[in-house]
Amino acid sequence: MEWEKIIGANLKRLRKARGLSQEALAGESGLAMRHLGRIERGEGNPTVAVLGKLADVLGVHPAEFFTADKLP
Repeated sequence: MEWEKIIGANLKRLRKARGLSQEALAGESGLAMRHLGRIERGEGNPTVAVLGKLADVLGVHPAEFFTADKLP
């Protein structure tokens, strides 16, 4: 699996586990909803700064986005 897909799948998993919509997560992290959607689909290539913002909002360490063993 490509890293973009792994990061996107983990982002979506973590977002849903916290009961957040894409709109809510985008708003809280200061991202455009379109950008967040592209990241979740594995089409976007987020910067370290963006991953840090998302991790802060989700209450996780940024390394959580890179774990392939928690994916379906």
